[in-house]
Amino acid sequence: MDLTLWHNPRCSKSRQTLALLEDGGHAPEVRLYLSTPPDEAEITALLTKLNIAPRALMRTGEKIYKDLGLADVDDAALIVAMATHPILIERPIVRVASHAVIGRPPERVLDLLR
Repeated sequence: MDLTLWHNPRCSKSRQTLALLEDGGHAPEVRLYLSTPPDEAEITALLTKLNIAPRALMRTGEKIYKDLGLADVDDAALIVAMATHPILIERPIVRVASHAVIGRPPERVLDLLR
């Protein structure tokens, strides 16, 4: 199974999700998305797999969200902001071929593996 985890090792939920996957016998490709940020096309494709709007993928509590004035911008601007400032992307995210899920709570990823 092609399994990718967009991971931030400093995030407890992300670490819990990785442990849950590994404990279940899965070896995901781990993408450290803060150091290897996705581009706009990747974010757009991920949104399609998640079946959510861009704002639902954002960490709206981050200081940079407020500093950039993102509360009132359109979807295209949100995608550009996430590509430019990947700290704005909610985590963790687990992706398989045609679907993805945000691991909050981490157990949500189990639905993707069934």
